[in-house]
This record gives sequence, C-alpha cells and structure tokens, in this order.
Amino acid sequence: MNDIPMRKRAPGLGRGLSALLGETPQDESRGVGRGVQAIPVASIAPNPDQPRRHFDDEALAELAESIRLRGILQPIVVRPHGGRYQIVAGERRWRAAQRAQLHEVPVIVREFDDTNTLEVALIENIQRQDLNAIEEAEAYQRLIADFGHTQEALGKLVHKSRSHVANLLRLLDLPTPVRAKVAAGHLSMGHARALVSAPDPEVLADEIVAKGLSVRDAEQLARDARPRPPAQSGSLKAGYAASGEKADIAALERQLGDILGIKVKIAHQDGAGGNVTLQYSTLDQLDMICQRLSNERI
Repeated sequence: MNDIPMRKRAPGLGRGLSALLGETPQDESRGVGRGVQAIPVASIAPNPDQPRRHFDDEALAELAESIRLRGILQPIVVRPHGGRYQIVAGERRWRAAQRAQLHEVPVIVREFDDTNTLEVALIENIQRQDLNAIEEAEAYQRLIADFGHTQEALGKLVHKSRSHVANLLRLLDLPTPVRAKVAAGHLSMGHARALVSAPDPEVLADEIVAKGLSVRDAEQLARDARPRPPAQSGSLKAGYAASGEKADIAALERQLGDILGIKVKIAHQDGAGGNVTLQYSTLDQLDMICQRLSNERI
C-alpha cells in the first residue's frame, strides 16, 4: 500500500468538469484533444449570466502574456447560441486571448441548455476558486430559484457541504454596500458571515475595512454591537471569560470551513498540540480537499 504514488487517484475521483463535458482524450499526433477546434475570437460571446462578475486586470494581463508565449493550454468550452458561440467555461482565457491579439482560440463545442451552462460555469469557477463569496451565493440562488435545485443538491454538485451553501446564501441578506465590499475583496466570507446578524452591518463593515480587522475581531465587533443580556453573576462571568479560547477555536473552524467548503473540527490541547478533522461525505469532496491542500490544478 505504501508503494502507491501519492498523486495516483482512484477511478472516478477528480473528474469534475469532465463528467459534465464528456472526456476529450489527447491526440498525441496533433497535440490537441479530439473534439477541440479553432474558432475566431470574434465569433465567441460571453455568457451574460455567468457567475463570475469581477476580473482582476493585473491577473488578466499576466495571463495574456502567458498566452502570447505559450498559447491557450486549456480549450474554452462554448455552446452554439444565436448564430454564434457563447462561452460556457473559460471567459477569463477568452478575455486574455483578446489582449494577446489572438485571432482564433481552441474550443470544445457542447450542446448545453441554460441549466447545464450555469452549472458548468459555476463548477469551473468554484474549482478554480475564482468566485468571490457573493458571486458564488448569487449563482446558488439562481440555481435554486430558476432551476429548482435544493441546497443539498447544490452541495453535491459542487462537492461542498449543505451548510456551506446555506451560509453563503445568508450573505445575500446583507445590505448592498456590504455585499459590494465582499465582491471587491475588501471583506472576506468570514467577515461577511459575522455581519449577517449585526444590527448595523454597513457601519461595522466600514470600521472593519478602515481598521483592517481580522475575522475574529469582526465577530467580536458584531457581538459588542448587539443588545447586551441582563448582567450575569460573577461565576457566570468567569465562565464566559474561560470560554474565550473556545471561541477562538470555533472561529478558526469556521474560517477553514469557509475555505474548503466542508465541516472542520479542531481538537486543541494546551501544550500538547491537537487534531484537525476534515469531514467529507463523498469521494468527490475528498478529492477536492486533496487538490486544495496539495495546490494541484483541477
């Protein structure tokens, strides 16, 4: 068992998008995948409903330079639409190809309906960690409202826990200015979660950004802003003080859970280390965890 290479996967693991797109095995003699074809950049249009709204200009410039030197290594997925082609997955590559002044790009053409198109776009962006928390939440909301997906089904679709999906959807209850700060990267998902139940999230969000507060600080700020319960006895106060370390551990569990999209449990013992447990419910979730921790490209 110890002789098995670390990167070797069991059959069925890590198929991700290929399970939806269909396999495109490599044709070594041509250097391209069967089913891959070259299409003019001008014949391709972005999908106005794609989950990702924000594209970092500096990152696009870096990708464009890479494409100028090496070309597009991974084909763009498109579908026939209105006499042209609409992007299903790979809008960032298409935008960078335009900057690199390419006339044609490699594509895979698939016949997808609106539901499949949104699902593939969502999965691709989530697997590459390209969506901010608000974009991801809005995509989940659309899949629920327009296509009848349940939170549990969405969790299975993107290999994350149902609670992760539910927590993201709660962020859409935040005021628009706060959601805008999350979308712009000024607030993390952890910051936003702390503000969902706060009495004045806009004011607190401004303070968090201005002071550069951590997620733990933001949670404390939100607690302090809530109406205080009746005064407690001295013994109860001491108990609350002793629970401070547990609150820190709980905050770390939430932050790790937000990053991985699964439930995380930390068992810490003073002076004796501890254990971090990652709970998964499917082999696809396990594969996603392994790829995230190994920084392997999906």
